[in-house]
Amino acid sequence: MQRYFVEGRLADDQFRISGDDRHHIARVMRMKAGDEIICVTPENRSAICQIEEITDETVVANVVKWEERTSELPVLVVVASGLPKGDKLEWIIQKGTELGAYEFIPFTATRSVVKWDGKKAVKKIERLQKIAKEAAEQSHRRKIPDVSNLVSIKELIKKGSKYDHKLIAYEEEAREGETSVLSSTLAETKPGETILIVFGPEGGLTSQEVALLKENSFKPCGLGPRILRTETAPLYALSAVSYHFELLR
Repeated sequence: MQRYFVEGRLADDQFRISGDDRHHIARVMRMKAGDEIICVTPENRSAICQIEEITDETVVANVVKWEERTSELPVLVVVASGLPKGDKLEWIIQKGTELGAYEFIPFTATRSVVKWDGKKAVKKIERLQKIAKEAAEQSHRRKIPDVSNLVSIKELIKKGSKYDHKLIAYEEEAREGETSVLSSTLAETKPGETILIVFGPEGGLTSQEVALLKENSFKPCGLGPRILRTETAPLYALSAVSYHFELLR
């Protein structure tokens, strides 16, 4: 069943869908009155709805049943990615959304080759947010992860003050066989708490960047014995969080 994040609400039991989603329902999926969809509210509630009417401007859908079960991770995982090359950040956001990430923060690292100017950055963030929305719909999320504006590492550290747990995925820790920091952090994290995990770009974080993060209460951790690519590491971490909180328990 197709899922749509809706803003327009006519009443407690009725929604109005417009814009790209109306086009998708009417033109791409070729739905008609009587077909069912899932609508997700800005308050992260979802409902099975039946289409009442499709016009040139809107789709009106009535609530059949509110869903009680949630597909969201019980902890809020924020992925901070050192700006990588090509479409790797799009991959991280698409797959990271499917795996339950709460938010994405791209940042400029010392070894980031790609540079975003003002206009380019705005368009990039808009595209990345659209990718997150589509991935959230596909994976039956109740929340679209936020994609923040590009920040510097100092701005990232300032943002980090509001999170309960802060980690650095650091390849040197993996080389040295560190295995306890990630697992111990997950063990002490309570439902509803936040975890910020920092990942470097291609080439990783510099020792100076790691030192600066450590000075501000970020803990380096390994992600298994293998060295992972910049687009693979966030997916490993999110999978570990899902296993710990959703499968293991």
